[in-house]
Amino acid sequence: MALGRTYGIGLVGLQGRIVEVEADIGQSLPSFVLLGLPDASLNEARDRVKSAAKNAGLPLSRRRITVNLMPADVPKHGSGFDLAIAVAALCAGGVLRNPGRCVFLAELGLDSRLRPIRGVLPAVMAAVAAGYTDIAVATENAEEAALVPAARVRGYSCLAAVAADLGADPEQLSFPPPVTLGGKDDAEEEGPGGRPRVPDLADVAGQAEARFAVEVAAAGAHHLLMTGPPGAGKTMLAERLPGILPDLPDDQAMEVTAIHSLAWQGHPCRSLLRRPPFESPHHTASTAAVIGGGSGIPRPGAASRAHRGVLFLDEAPEYERRVLDGLRQPLESGKLVLHRAAGTAVYPARFQLVLAANPCPCGLAAGKGIDCTCTPQQRRRYFSRLSGPLLDRVDLQLSVQRVSLGDYFGGESTEASVTVAARVQEARRLQRDRLRPLGCETNAEVPGTLLRESLRPPTKATAALDRAMERQLLTARGYDRVLRVAWTVADLGGHGTPDADDVGQALAFRRQGAAA
Repeated sequence: MALGRTYGIGLVGLQGRIVEVEADIGQSLPSFVLLGLPDASLNEARDRVKSAAKNAGLPLSRRRITVNLMPADVPKHGSGFDLAIAVAALCAGGVLRNPGRCVFLAELGLDSRLRPIRGVLPAVMAAVAAGYTDIAVATENAEEAALVPAARVRGYSCLAAVAADLGADPEQLSFPPPVTLGGKDDAEEEGPGGRPRVPDLADVAGQAEARFAVEVAAAGAHHLLMTGPPGAGKTMLAERLPGILPDLPDDQAMEVTAIHSLAWQGHPCRSLLRRPPFESPHHTASTAAVIGGGSGIPRPGAASRAHRGVLFLDEAPEYERRVLDGLRQPLESGKLVLHRAAGTAVYPARFQLVLAANPCPCGLAAGKGIDCTCTPQQRRRYFSRLSGPLLDRVDLQLSVQRVSLGDYFGGESTEASVTVAARVQEARRLQRDRLRPLGCETNAEVPGTLLRESLRPPTKATAALDRAMERQLLTARGYDRVLRVAWTVADLGGHGTPDADDVGQALAFRRQGAAA
């Protein structure tokens, strides 16, 4: 008997490696042996492959079938190897011809249909990077796989269709009947790219200062903390931040789409996700849900799914302390490194963190706080859940007051998101022109060394900031973050370099948080 050989992809995080799938048929009693460090879900492929091959009219050999997945030291998990195993076993039995350097990525149903798998986009990216450009996937994954340049993708509905292309006897093949799924496609009820439609900033009444803070956060990709009583509009403002962010360029859109492909939001991606994502986990979410994790190879959490977008934590002091402190490292590095016994996964996590918090447990300590029933100790314990090192990484710290009756009913009409987005777009353009020669894209990414050297504003402009540093009201990190915000305020105002007013505005945002 001949040796059958196909190829699959072993994913660890977003990094993939070519896995060679060998199948051999020996002269022994019937059995199916799977080698090469498979996990429990991959071990189940033996029964899926047997049933799928039988129902496709191509039953496997009744001898001993040995399938080896190489290299053995690469962790392999999931059902995405089903099709590669089935084709290799059928090639070993002489039923199909050798498919060459084609990579097979699909799960098999017992009726021989091909099912879509999670992470097909990063898997195809890894295959093309390794020089394997011929890809066979389930029909539902074909559009997503075709997003990778240079990939030659073929989508198949069932194992019989794959076998027909590989020289199987047409009279033997059995095609499963078509299945019609009822209901509407969820993606059609959402915005472009399968993302929810973003509400408009014009819905927010009043809150001129808070709206400007959101605009600054969008223009410079800064982190934001809003503290205020319930009903002041903190959540409304945070939910409208993605609507004024610019669309993602090709390289960033590919990164974001790859993460969401691996996270598997219920349907395959049909196009690149151009809009910045928005993630808002509930305050009861676990560390694994927000940071990432799980058994075996760790999965991306909300922080990675918010890459190049917004991670909004409403009622931030209600989150577990270790969940909040777990965000400190990605806020600095822009990535998450998750170590588990089965392997280490690296996920990008360059998101904008937006925190919303009440001033106390009852939420009534704003203004004069006459109706507040919390003791001073309860207030301190409540807000102390946001640790100092975490808050030090938040650029804009804003105190949001209740909307007055005049603003709510008779205030000036507020700007729509499209108007604010145009200013944000222009500010981002100024940043790109200034920072790309320095290796940065936005003001939030500028390292402190550049802020203190080539990008340092005039001494007269930073006088108030220098005094705050001398009085130890700011840390060195806080000093740099104020300068980053000052550059963004200057970009929105069309200034070439931050002046004293720009630095003062940035410092005022920082002091509001300290006062809260």
